[in-house]
Amino acid sequence: MDVQKLYISTIDPNARFIARKYDLGLEIADFCYAYNMDEGFCQMDALVRKKLEGIRRRLFHGPFSELFPCAIDLKARALAADRFRQAIFLAAGYGAKNIVLHGGFLPYGYFPQWYVEQSILFWKGFLADMPEDVSIFLENVLEPEPEMLRDIVEAVGDARLGLCLDIGHANVYGKRSLEDWLSCCGPYLEHVHIHNNDGTRDTHGDLMTGTIPIKPFLNRLGEKCPEATVTLEISEAEASVEWLLEA
Repeated sequence: MDVQKLYISTIDPNARFIARKYDLGLEIADFCYAYNMDEGFCQMDALVRKKLEGIRRRLFHGPFSELFPCAIDLKARALAADRFRQAIFLAAGYGAKNIVLHGGFLPYGYFPQWYVEQSILFWKGFLADMPEDVSIFLENVLEPEPEMLRDIVEAVGDARLGLCLDIGHANVYGKRSLEDWLSCCGPYLEHVHIHNNDGTRDTHGDLMTGTIPIKPFLNRLGEKCPEATVTLEISEAEASVEWLLEA
């Protein structure tokens, strides 16, 4: 695995030390809950800047809790836009131009057709006043089929909007094989989150334990999407980093 394409998420408390040790990039996950951009921001900002010392490559995971781009309530949709906009400008201050955001699909909450159609409208409007040098990667969480996010990105037709494939989420909530997810998302796939699980719970477990064949998947990723970057999204990641980088 090319370390120049590899990041580690700050969901691991030791991420900054691991990133420096192995020359990895850092995916800032400290603002996944939007309130960290408000109350206590000064303390959080200082903590994040400390983590970023000596780290050359930075990527930002935006907030997701209660944020739904396809929301039926237009005020809820406006909240998502406000929080996403706030996150993008915050990320720029940390030197991160690439932003991971959740698509926001809720099974039983939104019909898939509504989710796709209304998300297209949201992202077209949202990107209209975004900087030209920002890149947003839409991440799958509860989406059962890869076509949902692919169809959104394809219809928006803006180079600033791509996809982030989270293979752990696909393994638990998806109804298709990882090969199908990779093939479907491939033309728009910019980034990948890797962690493992047994297919029943989203545990964000280490790479060596679970039902996902991590190294074969990464080999296929390298063949189909050689420019895609990868984040280890694991709460205790160093053993997985070592396993991944071993010859």
